[in-house]
Amino acid sequence: MLKVIPLGGLGEIGLNMMVFEYDSDIMVVDAGLMFPEAYMPGVDVVIPDIQYLREKREKVRNIILTHGHEDHIGALPFVLREFNIPVFGTSFTIELVKEKLLEHNLLESASLHKVKAGEKITLGPFEVEFIRVNHSIPDGVGLAIRTPEGLIIHSGDFKVDQTPLDNQGTDLLSFARHGEQGVLAFFSDSTNVEKEGFTLSEKQVTKTLEALFESCTGRLIVAAFASNISRIQQIVRLAQKFGRKVHFSGKSMRTNVRIAGEEGLLDLDPAMEITESEIALLPDDRLAMITTGSQGEPLSSLTRISQNRHKSIKVKKGDMIILSSRFIPGNERAITAIINNLYRMGAEVTYEKVSHIHSSGHAYQEELKLMLNLVKPKYFIPVHGEYRHLVKHGQLAIDTGLPEENIKILEDGESIVFEKGEARTGGRVRSGRVLVDGKGVGDVDDVVLRDRRKLSADGIVILLLALDEQTGEVFYGPEIVSKGFVFEGQSAWILEEAKESVMRVLKEIENRAHIDWTEVAPEIKRSLKRLIRNTMDRRPLILPIIMPL
Repeated sequence: MLKVIPLGGLGEIGLNMMVFEYDSDIMVVDAGLMFPEAYMPGVDVVIPDIQYLREKREKVRNIILTHGHEDHIGALPFVLREFNIPVFGTSFTIELVKEKLLEHNLLESASLHKVKAGEKITLGPFEVEFIRVNHSIPDGVGLAIRTPEGLIIHSGDFKVDQTPLDNQGTDLLSFARHGEQGVLAFFSDSTNVEKEGFTLSEKQVTKTLEALFESCTGRLIVAAFASNISRIQQIVRLAQKFGRKVHFSGKSMRTNVRIAGEEGLLDLDPAMEITESEIALLPDDRLAMITTGSQGEPLSSLTRISQNRHKSIKVKKGDMIILSSRFIPGNERAITAIINNLYRMGAEVTYEKVSHIHSSGHAYQEELKLMLNLVKPKYFIPVHGEYRHLVKHGQLAIDTGLPEENIKILEDGESIVFEKGEARTGGRVRSGRVLVDGKGVGDVDDVVLRDRRKLSADGIVILLLALDEQTGEVFYGPEIVSKGFVFEGQSAWILEEAKESVMRVLKEIENRAHIDWTEVAPEIKRSLKRLIRNTMDRRPLILPIIMPL
């Protein structure tokens, strides 16, 4: 039988990882991360829990990558630390992976293999055909996976743009060909299932950008995803048309532009590009800058520009700044803060909510229905989305004629088993989110997050106390130090009351026949917590440090 297990990407946006298991072979599709949510202070990134792969270590053979976005390749370095297995992906995807592995000192030991759309490879019991799809990054593919149990289609991230700028549209003919041959199960991207109609064509975005270029008399600064090479190409061509030089700002932007140029995916005349030091030498109406930071990332180039912290780029009146991307949920506050700051500096700002300057890379409802009608699967499993997206995609499949009982809504860790042409829900395996903080992987758990949230909300109160272990006589303290709790100059009275509270607890303990020092700290902590809650209605983290001498 064939077992398919999502370890990430079903129930959230990002974290995409799916396991295909048959007999003694496991093939992994994608190894993505997600960025931390608001309740994860201090966390850098989140990766899937791969304990299931560890338990089946002798079966894990290879990894297939559908494209080069972080939510599909970002966890790869953490996986390859434990599994030295071959990785297969298209050329641009593999080049992005190389940069990532180089940062983690894993490049020399990695086994990376480039494939092309239309190519077929055999990996144990699986024959994998790579099908070109159009997305917001070059070289994306869907997968046709032939297994002993039948044909599985995995859409990857896709949209159906009938007029793509690079003329590399989604290969609908291949999806239709497989549909005619008979598809056992279809796993399809659900990210934009709530959006009606069709995605905006990139050529429409070009018209909007062209109008902005034409109307701008000052400098142009365009913020875009560094991976959106087609959008970068649009801006470069418009800059050339309107006689502007181009400067690329931000490490990831420069890296991706370089890779895209080497791969033949970006047409850029070297004479058009200028360095940071040359910006001031050009007239304002002869300059266009392409930068990172469209999501308000704290260290990005656009964020530093908006805070007047960029060493070379200073906003001035007459600048036009374009945020050529959508507001990703969770980033709205950071993005609007940037927009407000830029307006304060005298710039004109254009963004998705006021103009058609972005096209999503994920299919809308009509494109999703089109794909369902082409593939004509026996079973349908929505993937890549929050739970409501999966349910709505299932409802969309019912509208196209699929029987409700043949639509399987899964979550991370829930397996589906295919045997003799039939599907059934299998058992649940361990899955979840592993938090990465600095060099620590998995050492930040719910308890640590709870403490961090408490610290961020109410601060910390530290009690320092040294006393005689036999008699309870106080040698030092009680000294109370607070951080993020109160301004000690104005609210010193609460700290004095806290000291008195500690002394009352110690007095009570002294009168006992037997002193159990393991109980002293918890009793003092309870007393301080009660005092602070009753007097100030706050709940800081309280840390008693008691040293018996």
